[in-house]
Amino acid sequence: MTELATRAQAFGLIAEGVAAGLSAPWRVYLARGCRYLSLSVGDRAEWNAWRTHLGCPELSVRVYDAGGEIRRSSVAEVVLDGCRISVELVEEVSTDDLDRLLVADPSSVEPEER
Repeated sequence: MTELATRAQAFGLIAEGVAAGLSAPWRVYLARGCRYLSLSVGDRAEWNAWRTHLGCPELSVRVYDAGGEIRRSSVAEVVLDGCRISVELVEEVSTDDLDRLLVADPSSVEPEER
């Protein structure tokens, strides 16, 4: 890594976020020998907070079947000082969640229709 050259610097970046009031990620992965740091968080609020803290503008969302369970993986990435940093959230979703994606304005659906 260029500026984030050591584990101490990479984990210092995470410590700054926690010190600023963010929840600690439940998993941190720092790849050995390459410029990649990955944070996994527990819920959407934590994911948005870390994205904002790190300034992650890029976003990808993937919905997939995981052995009968439907999951949504949301990933935001940013490159800081030559190091690619990603913040990932994996959530279980129901078919109701998927049905709402098909509605142009989810707020217009009556509660009994959901």
